[in-house]
Amino acid sequence: MTVEPTDPFTIGREGDLAIDDNPYLHRTFLSIRWDRYWWLDNVGSLLAATISDGGGVMHSWFAPGATLPLLFSITEVRFTAGPTNYELSLHVEDAPMAVAGSVVASSGLTTLRPTTLTLNQRQLVLSLAEPALLGPGNNPSAIPTSAAAADRLGWKITKFNRQLDAVCQKLDRAGVRGLVGSNDQLATSRRSRLVEYALAVRLVSAEDLTLLNRSGADI
Repeated sequence: MTVEPTDPFTIGREGDLAIDDNPYLHRTFLSIRWDRYWWLDNVGSLLAATISDGGGVMHSWFAPGATLPLLFSITEVRFTAGPTNYELSLHVEDAPMAVAGSVVASSGLTTLRPTTLTLNQRQLVLSLAEPALLGPGNNPSAIPTSAAAADRLGWKITKFNRQLDAVCQKLDRAGVRGLVGSNDQLATSRRSRLVEYALAVRLVSAEDLTLLNRSGADI
């Protein structure tokens, strides 16, 4: 779908791009507009999104009220509404910037630092991201419940929750938003946010899925 630089282009449950009738999705969630550059606005009141460049080198936490210039040739947008996850890919012709070692501050994107995960932590992320990594035909919009992911790994739910706590806290300390709530209480949507982030920054890939069948000592 091509967007013209005239009126703002709206995305949501209704609008120029009506995604679906998910009642958890705002009628108008995102807006694309032209003002010297293409801009993306979060015009919703509750939902946030994860924004990344096409190569997964940089990312931004896109909260309600935020606005971001689309400076790269490909910008990927991931968000969750209720039980459903969505992914949009925005392509800009003659983009004014290319990904390099640093980012113009006004872009809102952050250069990522490598995050080291243990084997158990990588397996946990993979168990949650597996449907998305397998692609079309495997219900990629669904994120497994904690119980289903634990069963996939052959873990007890207590081990799964302990590892989930550890992953979320590690990424929170690295500056990843949306995984830990206020007063050190983990956010209820942390599984969805964890998958959004992992896919955005290429923390795991389809090639890593073989690790789901690996057992032994944690490393």
